[in-house]
Amino acid sequence: MGILRSYRLRVQRQRWLVRAFRKRRELKAVANRTGQIKPDDIIVFSTFRNEDLRLPHFIQYYRGLGVNHFIMVDNDSTDGGAEFLKDQPDVTLFHAHGSYKRARFGVDWLNWLQRKYADGHWTLVVDPDELLVYPFCDTRPLRALTDWLDASSIKSFGAMLLDMYPKGRINDVPYRRGADPLQVVEWFDSGNYNIKRNPKFGNLWIQGGPRARTFFPAEPTRAPALNKIPLVKWDKKYAYVSSTHMLLPRGLNLVYDEWGGEKASGVLLHTKFLPNFTEKAKEEMERGQHYANSHEYRAYAASGDANPDLWCKWSERYINWRQLEILGIMSKGNWA
Repeated sequence: MGILRSYRLRVQRQRWLVRAFRKRRELKAVANRTGQIKPDDIIVFSTFRNEDLRLPHFIQYYRGLGVNHFIMVDNDSTDGGAEFLKDQPDVTLFHAHGSYKRARFGVDWLNWLQRKYADGHWTLVVDPDELLVYPFCDTRPLRALTDWLDASSIKSFGAMLLDMYPKGRINDVPYRRGADPLQVVEWFDSGNYNIKRNPKFGNLWIQGGPRARTFFPAEPTRAPALNKIPLVKWDKKYAYVSSTHMLLPRGLNLVYDEWGGEKASGVLLHTKFLPNFTEKAKEEMERGQHYANSHEYRAYAASGDANPDLWCKWSERYINWRQLEILGIMSKGNWA
């Protein structure tokens, strides 16, 4: 990368940090327990709106992996999810009264909170419908992964977003609040993915899966991006650029390739397609607060099927992380 491009990216990073500093005024602490955070704690950061259906399992799941603290940003929920989180002893809850869209879809809020509370910590930035799986996650806690990354001088860990869905129409499959969503959305596409490298930021750009084939068949390049870098050893000089798809400095985006092989990577099991999908899609399209004028939610509406069946004859039932490694969707790299 040339000196001029490097300089421009450094200026851009400073701009995002200044923007995050300004957006801090939109955040109000509802339950501030950050005084409990220890120097080596692993912290989850997340924004949400009306996710009470998923939040109990989300918190339980990441506690089970070994997360020590949660810093959550509620964007005007009306379903009781904020009240649930307020009472959790390891959760710090903020309310964001500003526009989700004008906060760059929540990135500005989290960039500020990470700058303030996460310097020197391993941080995991995930949505309530994203469940991280990584090599050996069935036998090793998240701390084992971060310790190995530290010992290997690796500061960021990539994970592909894998859309999970039920067999049959989405709204016809029952789901109970707090239950494991993978008991309902247990299928995924094992192939049908396009990968290219972003020349500016250096990250891989991945698209495809059930959303591409169902809602964007004529325009697959407009399908949602599936590449994520959710786990980072945070420094107050870092900044996410677009969701967790990429961040600055640019070197943090190089999470797949290395000399002599491939780096360890994980998967974010995306449980978006629970029975409340149709209701949430309609609400978000009307709000117009999502990326590119909510074109993803407009595509759902344009399909003409408010209760789609995403299953097809090539669908694969999820078993465990080893299955995903065999399929080439994730890798344990040289972590033994």
